[in-house]
Amino acid sequence: MKPLPRISDAEWTVMRAVWDDHPLTANEVVERVAQSNDWSPQTVKTLLNRLVKKGALGFRQEGRAYHYYPIVAETDCVRAETRSFVQRVLNGSLTPMVAHFLEEESLTTEEIAQLRRLLDEKQGRGKS
Repeated sequence: MKPLPRISDAEWTVMRAVWDDHPLTANEVVERVAQSNDWSPQTVKTLLNRLVKKGALGFRQEGRAYHYYPIVAETDCVRAETRSFVQRVLNGSLTPMVAHFLEEESLTTEEIAQLRRLLDEKQGRGKS
């Protein structure tokens, strides 16, 4: 399997727009991300081209319009980015990150219940 491309923070913004709804023309991507990020249309088009070169996006041309679609799955990219972060910042251990969020962040009752369910599910799988 081909390794996933490294995606910059700005490229993540473009990828999210395309993951959310595709295919999208370059102008549709510009409409979705340029204003909220104070980017020019050319900046967005440059990011699209970088993502195509990296193999994260594909496109098909219809007349003068380019229609972009994801080649890599969002879940795969999130998983790879998470692993990279945990390895780089936390030396491969999730416990400090979870502890930080539990100590420093305000969690709703629903979020705590969801975390508890996830941990219970994980523990149940480990016993099998």
